[in-house]
Amino acid sequence: MLNGDLDLTINDQDALLVVDLQNDFCPGGALAVPEGDAVVPLVNRLAQAFDNVLMTQDWHPPGHGSFASSHPDKAPFETVEASYGTQVLWPDHCVQGTEGADFHADLELPGAQLVLRKGFRKQVDSYSAFYENDRKTPTGLTGYLRSRGFKRLVLAGLATDFCVHYSAVDARREGFAALVVEDACRAIDLDGSLAAARQAMTEAGVGFVDAAALGV
Repeated sequence: MLNGDLDLTINDQDALLVVDLQNDFCPGGALAVPEGDAVVPLVNRLAQAFDNVLMTQDWHPPGHGSFASSHPDKAPFETVEASYGTQVLWPDHCVQGTEGADFHADLELPGAQLVLRKGFRKQVDSYSAFYENDRKTPTGLTGYLRSRGFKRLVLAGLATDFCVHYSAVDARREGFAALVVEDACRAIDLDGSLAAARQAMTEAGVGFVDAAALGV
């Protein structure tokens, strides 16, 4: 799907942000996104079209507050009220130093210039590449992008309705253009979360495109 007025010319003010393409989010992983691994070949091709490639990596300590296992009376995908609002509880995933936290073995991004780790504070989850879920604690990505003169983020990876969604909306919040490559993403779609995420991204001014429209 393509928004009609998008500039599809890739230049040195664009950065490709590859979101959380890690084993635990792929089939067989602890929090598998359906067909999550299917985007890897397309992301590899996308990366060849960009001079600037950035990556995010979920990086949770054991016993993270967003894990259902940290709440004895709760099951995965139930919610709790955290200090910063409602938090979905997840299966233990992307624990620091584990195979599940590693990037997918077929991901080939040798030119990646930044790996931004998020979710490492034990009591605060972090979907966005820009802010943790308290919506106050920055990751430092805004300053990095501005210091390097980037104007637009093009996003791919996992999952459309969580980390891609929050990262894209926060890119707009911080004054950057944002473009989601839909066929290079996959969603969890938890209780209608994909439709809600797409609406929120649209309202924030995020554009949507397929990789073919970028010449990939």
